[in-house]
Amino acid sequence: MSDSMAVASSGGSDSTVASSQSMTMYVDIKGAVKNPGLKKVTGDMRVIDAVQLAGGFASNADQKQVNLAQRLTDQQVVFIPKHGETAPPVATGGGGAGASSEAPQVNLNSADLEQLQQLDGVGEKKAQKIIDYRTAKGQFKTIEDIKNVSGFGDKTFERLKPQLAV
Repeated sequence: MSDSMAVASSGGSDSTVASSQSMTMYVDIKGAVKNPGLKKVTGDMRVIDAVQLAGGFASNADQKQVNLAQRLTDQQVVFIPKHGETAPPVATGGGGAGASSEAPQVNLNSADLEQLQQLDGVGEKKAQKIIDYRTAKGQFKTIEDIKNVSGFGDKTFERLKPQLAV
């Protein structure tokens, strides 16, 4: 994996690219791959990279059902269905797979400042408020607990609800 990071970072001088590559994340790859399980990935990797880390596709994998170009996110479950098997809907707490690819879920208990800013309408200040609340009060028990954070009312909660996880 270090080879791919060195090749990718040597081609560009953009420091933000290098920092997103170095952010360590984990994905859980399941289904029709040779070595399913938890895989260590970086922020610039795609589903196809996770499949390669899992030893490649099993002979019965149905690649047509999977978006191999999708960017990986921390704590993501990547499911590769077998031929004749339907891929389960992405766990979004509601919306279908289309909705989840537009707005990735963010775990309120583990997301860092950068990940929290991926939420619609959440900038650095609001993201920091979430982290400060988590530090002072402990883990969020439910996604509704975000309404206890200053600046997050009912309307904001309803907008963010599909993107939140605990």
